[in-house]
Amino acid sequence: MKKFLLIATLLMGTLMIAQAQDKKAQIKFDKTTFSYGTFSEKEPVQKCTFTFTNVGTAPLGINNAVASCGCTVPSYTKTPVLPGETGEIKVTYNGAGKFPGHFKKTITIHSNGEPEMVRLYVEGNMTDASEATKKN
Repeated sequence: MKKFLLIATLLMGTLMIAQAQDKKAQIKFDKTTFSYGTFSEKEPVQKCTFTFTNVGTAPLGINNAVASCGCTVPSYTKTPVLPGETGEIKVTYNGAGKFPGHFKKTITIHSNGEPEMVRLYVEGNMTDASEATKKN
């Protein structure tokens, strides 16, 4: 009986140690909001890049990046990002045909890391093309 209890205790301890050392990816962004500032309707296409680091212990994969509007298009690193390495989410906003004014768009990132979902934001203020003409 003592041998059984000793073996069971050792097995439980081994399982607990193995479980504590589970390898997981962890995503960490340098920033989650980017402001394009004020720009003219004459130059409606604006671009930015969000950089992330895998601060976990397993390879990180981005499964999907979805924008809240068709005027905002994300592209992302398709290959797994190893622990300690960085990747990018590039976002292009196209305000052509949109009303001038302030905007704020959301990009939802899904990954195999912790957290599984992260929201990024881009915002700015597009001015009417005729306002730029009046100033000149």
